[in-house]
Amino acid sequence: MTALQDLLGGWDDVLDALQQWVEAGRRTGVEPLSLRRTDVLPAVEPLQIFQAAANYRKHVIDLMVASPRPEHVHEDEARRREIATELMDQRAASGTPTVFAGMPTSVTGPYSEVVIPRITSQCDWELELAVVIGRRARYVSAADAMSYVAGYTIVNDVSMRDWLYPTGDSSRGADWLACKGAPTFLPLGPLVVPARFVPDPTELTITLALNGQIMQRESAADMIFGIPRLIEHASRCAELRPGDVLLTGSPAGNGVHHGRFLRDGDVMTGAITGLGVQETPVIDENPAGP
Repeated sequence: MTALQDLLGGWDDVLDALQQWVEAGRRTGVEPLSLRRTDVLPAVEPLQIFQAAANYRKHVIDLMVASPRPEHVHEDEARRREIATELMDQRAASGTPTVFAGMPTSVTGPYSEVVIPRITSQCDWELELAVVIGRRARYVSAADAMSYVAGYTIVNDVSMRDWLYPTGDSSRGADWLACKGAPTFLPLGPLVVPARFVPDPTELTITLALNGQIMQRESAADMIFGIPRLIEHASRCAELRPGDVLLTGSPAGNGVHHGRFLRDGDVMTGAITGLGVQETPVIDENPAGP
């Protein structure tokens, strides 16, 4: 079996050959391949995962209102939103992206079960547009960054909200490992759509439904820092390699906003324009336990 990583060294040639094969099949009436959902693995199995934190304007404002900094905890909701909006304006104008490392062991298939760990009561969804890196990237400028993108896929960055700040003090910083490191917390796929077929990723719409009810629906244009800026920043801090995945952040509409977290028996359906649909059932690791 050939993995996507094995193809990235000659990605342009591979894409040309695949496109010719598809077009030849259409001319001869060959039906497209169909995959049973039980056979669908993650679209890519990255060695490194880079995750942009707090990168969608509406999402960050909602989180800051729900979980204010200690110095703002006594402000009313309207004032918290005003403060958060001002901070996002400042950040977009002169700030720097925040990117942290994710766990490859959290990656699972686009139709696989998401398991709620027994230690949380606030398991949340975060559907995100993800970038698949096509070649080694180090000290890349924003102007050149898009030439390092092989394609795009869907990732649901499942999180335990009650473990983001385990001590309750956000001034100590977020504990990303505790919040996001569990197995099955990164359903990825089903497709990697080559960048040549996505001329403007900011035009994509990110949609997540929980049991058929729309919870997230937002344009990728709501990013605070766009994909070129994220790649520029990440490549200054680390070396990006072919097959690595860069998550661009979650738009608004998470469970913490709706006051509704994942439960045993839920089904999440995630879609991004032109990138396919993933459907992940939710099970509780220990539904009868304490």
